[in-house]
Amino acid sequence: MLVSARSFDEYRAMFALTDGDLAPGRRILDCPGGAAAFTAEAGRRGIDAVAVDREYAHHREDLGVLVERETRHKRDQLVREASDFVWTWHGDPDRLTGLRIDSARDFRADIAARPDRYVAGSLPELPFADDSFDLVLSSHLLFSYGNRLDADFHLAALLELARIARGEVRLFPVMVYDTGVRYGELDGLRRHLDTLGITSRVERVEYEFQPGDNELLVLSCAGYRPLARTGAGAPSAADPVRWRHREKS
Repeated sequence: MLVSARSFDEYRAMFALTDGDLAPGRRILDCPGGAAAFTAEAGRRGIDAVAVDREYAHHREDLGVLVERETRHKRDQLVREASDFVWTWHGDPDRLTGLRIDSARDFRADIAARPDRYVAGSLPELPFADDSFDLVLSSHLLFSYGNRLDADFHLAALLELARIARGEVRLFPVMVYDTGVRYGELDGLRRHLDTLGITSRVERVEYEFQPGDNELLVLSCAGYRPLARTGAGAPSAADPVRWRHREKS
């Protein structure tokens, strides 16, 4: 599975984030964070943002270097295949490559300066307590790899994201990346989530790279009460990040 380095502005576009969503003090999780610059720029804006990714257990500062090298390597392929993509947002292959390199470098600097903001972990079990975040963002994992990750994994992962979100979970995209069609089990998953108190909607966003890949799934989690987890899979009572402004429940 690919690890990429997307920018804060790209996140704003993918997830249709408003100024209210990004207000200072808001707690936001990026899962999986990869080498994205979202957490770095969010921190500079006073947002209480955290990234979680399994790669942080194996690669930390060097992940940015690896992603930068891969981005440079793929530039020529992007040029050859430029007609297969939509360039409204990115401009052209060189601009996309430059944006991703800048984001990888920003990530690398931030994970070195603020390592507590980058937590090792992976779906479907994350090391955070219930209702830890106002907003959870997840891109290019669920649905994107629908040909490799089965419906049971998707359901478990969605429930886990809903468990730690006190407000919304936003997931982009809903298209399987190597088929160019919407994930086939999406409607069934949404019906199942609805029976558990997690309502959802699909929204069109003003961001598109693969043709037709411009839809966002939003889960509203305020009505969801997860079953208690015990044993090795239970989250720690203390989050691995020291929140600056933890509110009393």
